[in-house]
Amino acid sequence: MERPYDYLIVGAGLFGCVFAHEARKAGRRCLVIDRREHTGGNIRCEEVAGINVHRYGAHIFHTADRRVWQYVNSLVEFNRYTNSPVARYGDRLYNLPFNMNTFYQMWGTRTPDEAQAKIDEQRSEALDAMHRAGISEPRNLEEQALTLIGRDIYERLIKGYTEKQWGRPCTELPAFIIKRLPVRMVYDNNYFNDPYQGIPVGGYNRLTDQLLSGIDVRTGVDFFADRDHWQQQARRIVFTGAIDQFFDYRFGRLDYRTVRFETETLDTPNYQGNAVVNYTEARVPYTRIIEHKHFETFGTAVSQNPQTVISREYPAEYREGMEPFYPINDDRNTRIAEQYRQLAAKTPVIFGGRLAEYRYYDMDKVILSALEKAQDELKE
Repeated sequence: MERPYDYLIVGAGLFGCVFAHEARKAGRRCLVIDRREHTGGNIRCEEVAGINVHRYGAHIFHTADRRVWQYVNSLVEFNRYTNSPVARYGDRLYNLPFNMNTFYQMWGTRTPDEAQAKIDEQRSEALDAMHRAGISEPRNLEEQALTLIGRDIYERLIKGYTEKQWGRPCTELPAFIIKRLPVRMVYDNNYFNDPYQGIPVGGYNRLTDQLLSGIDVRTGVDFFADRDHWQQQARRIVFTGAIDQFFDYRFGRLDYRTVRFETETLDTPNYQGNAVVNYTEARVPYTRIIEHKHFETFGTAVSQNPQTVISREYPAEYREGMEPFYPINDDRNTRIAEQYRQLAAKTPVIFGGRLAEYRYYDMDKVILSALEKAQDELKE
């Protein structure tokens, strides 16, 4: 039977957009559908008070891959945004990632030797306590963190934030979540080590609009509501939704954490002076406040708009009907996800992206994966 499209791409997020773009360049006919009323997935922006608001939380593009950086910059211009979050514990502010500024704010240390001595002292205390208890290796996130960075930083900057993020005590979270912690013995607040970093000028919609230019797109469409119909539209399917749903939850449902956003417009040009401020105390119900204008407005230009938009982020357990954000890396979900991946490998469908692979991906890794899968597919 003649089908109107070569590829049906289920999901207009970053993976789907990149794959569709590459397929169109190769002369293939593509149809992109998405159950949401918009394209772009979780990198969607909405203009509020003249500010590009990251609708699904802060998305900061960073990569060490020159090919990926050149790829996105060939589509849209990126600005010079550098991620330098601040952590707030009580009335005290600390720079992130952990660096000489953090250590000065925490202990008053001024030199790398002084800071390292303080860290080593607290690490030794944690290791001695474990040895006295007959524990040879960290059994959970708390023990891992204490042996990596010591009690002060763990209790003020890690414990409360992490327990809010995952909805579980650190003693019940696996140690591998923070097998390594970035510790820099320099005064450098740049959160990422990657050499390329920024945000599209004018917001992420410009990037996804460019990727989908010339491609048939239908939003507000649920693939599963009429699966047989949509599968007849193309000779191949690229699926970026939840892998367990695709296989009718054959091996059970995969778990996620989600986030609820509380966004408001304020009549002030500058609320917190930074795009990202983490709230690390357990008693504060949200994990961070995002002030969106700081992603694209710098220096004195901040005051040119008399308003600002902030979003408070509240992590929560995922329930049906919510947006799934973060895969849960425990034994149960790891086992079930691997069963779905093995089944997916035996089907003619192309699976890609965070939900379809049940992996947390940074944006550059999503793009690279889509480029590689498109290259493998389109060379045939």
